[in-house]
Amino acid sequence: MDINLRSDKPVLVTGANGYVASWLVKNLLDAGNTVHATVRNPDDKAKVGHLDKIADNSPGTLKFFKADLLDADAFDAPMQGCEIVFHTASPFMARNVTDPMAQLVTPAKQGTAHVLEAVNRTESVKRVVLTSSVVGIYGDAVDLQKTGKAAFDESDWNTSSTVDHQPYNFSKVEAEKLAWEIQKQQTRWDLLTINPGLVLGPALGATQSESMSIMQDFGNGMLLMGAPKLEFGMVDVRDVAKAHILAGFKADASGRHITSNLSINYMDISRILRKNFNWKYPFPRMAAPNFVLWLLAPIFGLSRKFVSTNIGFPLKFDNSYIKKDLGIEFMPPEQTIVDHFQQLLDQGLIKKRG
Repeated sequence: MDINLRSDKPVLVTGANGYVASWLVKNLLDAGNTVHATVRNPDDKAKVGHLDKIADNSPGTLKFFKADLLDADAFDAPMQGCEIVFHTASPFMARNVTDPMAQLVTPAKQGTAHVLEAVNRTESVKRVVLTSSVVGIYGDAVDLQKTGKAAFDESDWNTSSTVDHQPYNFSKVEAEKLAWEIQKQQTRWDLLTINPGLVLGPALGATQSESMSIMQDFGNGMLLMGAPKLEFGMVDVRDVAKAHILAGFKADASGRHITSNLSINYMDISRILRKNFNWKYPFPRMAAPNFVLWLLAPIFGLSRKFVSTNIGFPLKFDNSYIKKDLGIEFMPPEQTIVDHFQQLLDQGLIKKRG
């Protein structure tokens, strides 16, 4: 597919030092673009230094701007002159959430509103690519049975999550719905969404994401006594970044895009890790019984409702639209998992053995 991935105008990436956004920024810079990057603190080199290094070794130009999702006026300056806006910034927390409205829902919705209101004020913008999630498509795995279909597709919406049940999922679907509502009120700019499954793969910066925590669980013995029978859509972080850039630059692309390579569970990941790293690490050897997980759920920070509506249920996604609309080809899942775990070993986040 021959697509020009370089714009003669700057492009904006919000939350530019994030897990996915860092790879997106790299792709944009490598293609020679001028990238306006919003971050909370441009002077915090521990969090943005990796982007500086990427820019130093690419033909593109990187310009940092300070912006906070809760600041209604923060995105006007960095958006000036931009034709494409990639809005990736949104809180991703699945553990230690004590106030879901304040920590997840409010910043996700207000941040989306603030960015898109700035888009409405910026005449140069023609397209917005929003990082949503497959949890904008569904709330719990059991929901698939209610659709009567073999797999979720882009016509599905999450209707089962609330601020009290699956609050992260709720924040993502609320933010995406709001984005579509704002977009439909005008005709100058179009909106595309990227809806990734569980994003795995190596990070470019020192980002501590839920994805990192999940892979660390495999190496630190957290799952040794048994892994949950939990299935999820998985995708490589490098493919998610690629999907964003294709959505931004492919002129005839449109709509929502389920960005998931395949459905996989904890034991599938364990088998790949055992194959490539032998038995040196405490990878799970068996699945935990559902009733045990239900009993122990609160100890692991899970609700029993989550266990009852997700553990043991098949979860499938139809990714045919993104392949057709964006022409993307996904990386082999084994490469994703091996590259991710090896990086954790190299960084000392998992102790090397043998």
